[in-house]
Amino acid sequence: MSATPIQNKSNQLMTVKNLTDTSADLYIYGEIVDNTDFKWDEADVMPDDVLNALNQVEGLNELNIYINSPGGSVFAGQAIYNMLKRNKAKKTVYVDGVAASMASIIAMVGDTIRIPSNAYLMIHKPLTIAIGNASVFRKLADDLDTIESGLVNIYEENLKDGVDIETIKDLMEKETWLTGEEAAQYFNVDVGESKAIAACATDILARYDKTPQKLVAQVSKPNNQPQPNNEDELFQFQNELDLLEL
Repeated sequence: MSATPIQNKSNQLMTVKNLTDTSADLYIYGEIVDNTDFKWDEADVMPDDVLNALNQVEGLNELNIYINSPGGSVFAGQAIYNMLKRNKAKKTVYVDGVAASMASIIAMVGDTIRIPSNAYLMIHKPLTIAIGNASVFRKLADDLDTIESGLVNIYEENLKDGVDIETIKDLMEKETWLTGEEAAQYFNVDVGESKAIAACATDILARYDKTPQKLVAQVSKPNNQPQPNNEDELFQFQNELDLLEL
């Protein structure tokens, strides 16, 4: 992520692409972060970004939602999921590279969920960092269990017939990375052909315990692309990088 915060988040709001009278494309191509006046990376996605985008597409029949995200804030991700869920358009989700952690929850909003065979869906138990005494940690553990139950309910709504929710809980306990084909064993998803699309290049992927090594290596590659000169060019450049086919 960039070393200095981007201070004007209004210029970095999530874009709506291919807008027509009946449909639009939305891209969630970065870390899921809480609403704030700052962004550490121009690709970060806040609930306010999604709200702004949905205000632009209200009343459309179809929304195509493209996801390439390592996840992030539980509460921001839940807010984004709920906002998208309330929208009445038919929603088709495309997992372009990675839908990890809270991004896997957002992916479940799709009426149709499409994952290439070589893309990844990652599910795990919610995590946090805290400082405190034994009473604080006991309460925190209870809070995490409550948060987990909400996430489990969303996964359960999208289970393939015959799959027990206890199986998903066990996969969450282990931090499980599922390819498109593996995800289709548990969830109602359509598996697409393998695509050579770059996973989101963010160091949060390297902080998970079981991230596939080829994704970690991808994050560590130096970025030798030329840098744009102003904010508008930077935003356009980032979108082009996100969609770059290797």
